[in-house]
Amino acid sequence: MNLVPFNPTNAAESHAERSIRVLDLFEELQGALPLETLLRRDEPLAKRTTLRVGGPADIYVEPDCEHALCTVIEICGQMEVPFFVLGRGSNLLIRDGGIRGVVISLAHTAFSAIEVKEDRIHAGAGAKLKLIATEARRAGLGGLEFLEGIPGSLGGALRMNAGAMQSWTFDVVERLRYVTRDATVRDVPVAEVAFTYRSCPLLREAIAVGAVLRGTVTDAETVKARMDTYSRKRWDSQPNQPSAGCTFKNPSPTQPAGKLIDELGLKGTKVGGAMVSDVHANFFVNLGNATASDVLALIELVKTRAREARGIELETEVEIVGEDPS
Repeated sequence: MNLVPFNPTNAAESHAERSIRVLDLFEELQGALPLETLLRRDEPLAKRTTLRVGGPADIYVEPDCEHALCTVIEICGQMEVPFFVLGRGSNLLIRDGGIRGVVISLAHTAFSAIEVKEDRIHAGAGAKLKLIATEARRAGLGGLEFLEGIPGSLGGALRMNAGAMQSWTFDVVERLRYVTRDATVRDVPVAEVAFTYRSCPLLREAIAVGAVLRGTVTDAETVKARMDTYSRKRWDSQPNQPSAGCTFKNPSPTQPAGKLIDELGLKGTKVGGAMVSDVHANFFVNLGNATASDVLALIELVKTRAREARGIELETEVEIVGEDPS
């Protein structure tokens, strides 16, 4: 969900006008939402991302049901306030100034249910991918093992068609349930949804709230063995420091971004508290005190080197949102 920055004529008006608008919006949401919905102002977001950087949200909300989610969307539309949907915070870089408007999270248990029905798994957008893979293993369903290694939620994986181990999320999706920007809930077969490498254009605007995933009946021990293999490969090839996952998309199917960055001699390169991992060069890690500005500067450094040395324009896979500090 793309944010429209608040951009008044001068900085003094910006702060005053935004403060008033945020308070009005908060009070409107407070009066319209059920008590079970979590609602906060100036909520720190760094702790809600795997990279552990970024500023606060003006307003943070965890709807407790689809109706509450639709209410938030409707009120944001009426008050002309932008909103952003936050998953488990992987594949995300929030700038140090934070996010203006409303940040919606589907972390409430109402959106995290996982139910196995024969060879199908019905899961909410807030369900952790690792737990979906685990439930599939318990049910003896193969084909979903790759989800175990993606540190995020189903909603985020759908939005970016996340992948691992040569498999993509939409390889296993049968139906998609989502909410439009006009707060309409739709449930459609995957044949009606366009998707590409690391993208689902529909979900750049709409919000995924759930999906039906298709598995293949397989011996549970076979599924477990595959998951163990994938897990070992991941831990052997990926850093254990905080990161947002792969920073750049692969320039081509035959040119992995990590290999390119390694060949440029950039492993271990640091800017402030951010570093190009010395384990996997496409992972930029937080050494403990990084800021979003550090990570952004490191991204630009690597992009410039790739452009100058190889004529390759690297494109970020990690989603960069929010504003710089005023």
